[in-house]
Amino acid sequence: MKVSIVLSEIQKRKLETRNRILEIATEQFSRYGVRTVTMEDIARLAGVSKKTVYQEFADKKDLVKEAFEKILEEDRTKLAYILETEDGVIEHLVKTSKMMRERMKNINPMVIMEIQKYFPEAWRMFEDFKTRVIMNDIVNVIEKGKELGYFRMEIDSEILAKVRVNQITSAFEPSNFTDPNYNFAEEQVVLMDHFLHGIFTEKGRLAYAAQQAIEN
Repeated sequence: MKVSIVLSEIQKRKLETRNRILEIATEQFSRYGVRTVTMEDIARLAGVSKKTVYQEFADKKDLVKEAFEKILEEDRTKLAYILETEDGVIEHLVKTSKMMRERMKNINPMVIMEIQKYFPEAWRMFEDFKTRVIMNDIVNVIEKGKELGYFRMEIDSEILAKVRVNQITSAFEPSNFTDPNYNFAEEQVVLMDHFLHGIFTEKGRLAYAAQQAIEN
């Protein structure tokens, strides 16, 4: 019994150390970029040796992959929560837009370019997230909005969802990040606003404006 308790404590501390390393790596990569932050930096900030970091993560690619997966899982959880707690289509739109702005404010745009170029396995996770989670969420919201009279009945939900996803991913073009005036979050807000007003009915426009006023 005592041996199992000791082993349990060791496993608990090991998991806590792993989670701490992952949290710090995620925060540092998001703020400064993936290539700038070294494994030594992460070990120092986590208060552990570099050896400990490599015991938990095979190499930097492995750590980047898990850090990126952590970000996507956080967003997946937030989207699921919004879907479960918000019955209203308009409230859902405003809250997901706010979620996106907050995420983009906390990520250095250079990170996106670096992951695309140097960490393809991590980027494939985003591609999968885009098609399975974001696409599905948009289709569901559009269908419900049509039923409630917020969106025009004649629009094709699948096609419009693809248009919206393409708007999001177009912002990840590497050429955007060489422009010092490029503002990822601001561009996404403008694109979403344009997209919504293209499919809203008058009822939808009025409800959206009212909900934005409440949130802001």
